[in-house]
Amino acid sequence: MSESFRQYLRSLPDFPEELPDFDPAAAPADPAELFRQWLAEALQAGVPQPNACSLATADEQGRPSARMLILKNIDDDGWHFASSRASRKGRELTANPHAALNFYWPQQGRQVRVVGPVAELGAEASAADWHARPGADGSDNPDWQLYAVRPREIEFWQARHDRRHIRHRFGPEQLS
Repeated sequence: MSESFRQYLRSLPDFPEELPDFDPAAAPADPAELFRQWLAEALQAGVPQPNACSLATADEQGRPSARMLILKNIDDDGWHFASSRASRKGRELTANPHAALNFYWPQQGRQVRVVGPVAELGAEASAADWHARPGADGSDNPDWQLYAVRPREIEFWQARHDRRHIRHRFGPEQLS
């Protein structure tokens, strides 16, 4: 059974025939600008919810967990997402305020990783985000927290059929 499942996994379809070109030398120097371009291209390619990403956190013992959520904004504070402080991710971020975001757009053969410390944004910004949620009824939620990943590393990854995938990394020296 195990070998047949392994063969089955290897037989699954790969990336689409047509993949976008990516030349890191021609990419914007600002990773947020490059991300906005790739997000727009993902939307044009029909990627549903291209603003959805995996958020990975770890508890105080370093045990990881990951889940999907929606990117709220990118600005000078960082890459925004929100959650209840009482949730598992909220508790993990209190104990270990570091995280990784991963965006994946299979139709484009692209992914973007954002890694860094996480900061809690202010009560006013958190309340505004809570009230802007779909279905908001005007009530307050003091547990709702807007967070920002402050990138120490951002990597843009473009798949290629020859398996010579392109990685374009911004490290601490470019992000400070």
